[in-house]
Amino acid sequence: MKDMSNFQSERGHVEKEVKARYTKGAARVEAALCCPVDYDPQYLRVIPKEILDKDYGCGDPSRYLREGDIVLDLGSGAGKICYIASQIVGRKGRVIGVDFNQAMLQLARKHQRRVAKRIGWDNIDFRWGRIQDLKTDPALLEKKLRKRPIRSAAEYLDFDHAASGMWKKNPLVADDSVDVIVSNCVLNLVHAVDKMQLFREMFRVLKRGGRIAISDIVSDESVPSHLQNDPELWSGCISGAFEEKAFIQAFQDAGFYGIQIERRDEEPWQTVEGIEFRSVTVTAHKGKEGECWERNQAVIYKGPWRRVEDDDGHVLDRGVRIAVCDKTFNIYTRAPYAGDVLAVTPRKLIPLSKAKPFDCSPNTERHAKETKGQKYQETVKNESVCLDGGCC
Repeated sequence: MKDMSNFQSERGHVEKEVKARYTKGAARVEAALCCPVDYDPQYLRVIPKEILDKDYGCGDPSRYLREGDIVLDLGSGAGKICYIASQIVGRKGRVIGVDFNQAMLQLARKHQRRVAKRIGWDNIDFRWGRIQDLKTDPALLEKKLRKRPIRSAAEYLDFDHAASGMWKKNPLVADDSVDVIVSNCVLNLVHAVDKMQLFREMFRVLKRGGRIAISDIVSDESVPSHLQNDPELWSGCISGAFEEKAFIQAFQDAGFYGIQIERRDEEPWQTVEGIEFRSVTVTAHKGKEGECWERNQAVIYKGPWRRVEDDDGHVLDRGVRIAVCDKTFNIYTRAPYAGDVLAVTPRKLIPLSKAKPFDCSPNTERHAKETKGQKYQETVKNESVCLDGGCC
């Protein structure tokens, strides 16, 4: 088993290769770095050709944005997705682009005023940083180092101690601060040892109720070590690709729910030693954590499957009124579940201040009297309205 020093060495080598290749990609077009993607042409008209030619991706996560969103683009590159997002979210929205490659950031910022003038507003903030560490602000660290250079081991230890706490006061991206995270063919560039930290960071900065839309390259088989150790293949979005099922599992392990494969290319982008690499776009949500309270709510799964299970282990049988807590009820009545279930709201909703703890584990059926009220005895008779096309 490799020790941490070997991992650190490999990580540094990979990051150096990725940085070098994308620095070249900022200077001249690197066709091998991207898949063909059809973007909505109405958003491309205001973006300079230099950005369109030198921004590399494998999907279009901007399709999942809404007006007014605060957006975080991980690995924003030349800024194409950020400039598209700026138009979608409008004046009231905001877009943050994070990239560690300063040549790409320079290219993105180069046209910022021109694009803002064409759009009618400037709501983009391009930031220098590593997407797997959204706490550390390298620009702030650099500013402190210029004022107080390190000349000894003791000074290094003092600086390291100060830097470790710096993110608490001035993080690159604050906790619970963005509505939606997008990324376009970048997660695979992060070294394997940092990948879970990357997913934890996405979860940290996303607001409760927020969502993510990630386009990336995945493999249909595990990538063998000799391919993983090839920095050129890593910078080419091959070696660092998640296996398909591992990609979905990573979102689940980080705490996301409602995870969906929105798009999966039928044809592989590349095939290496029989392993197929293709583009997928995945969406997921944050907000299933929290207390469970009993308010006599229920949901009915509409089908077509006979039975389904959600990310918390709730089992819904088709057509059956299933008891759920207030938190789960609220989750089910918004995206991505709202279209699949029927919400059964009590006649008299228990105030949250008077609600008792709810045990979600049994997956029990909710009797109709629980939602109507145990003393509900009303009789309502209506005349037949069949002749008028109504109920009878």
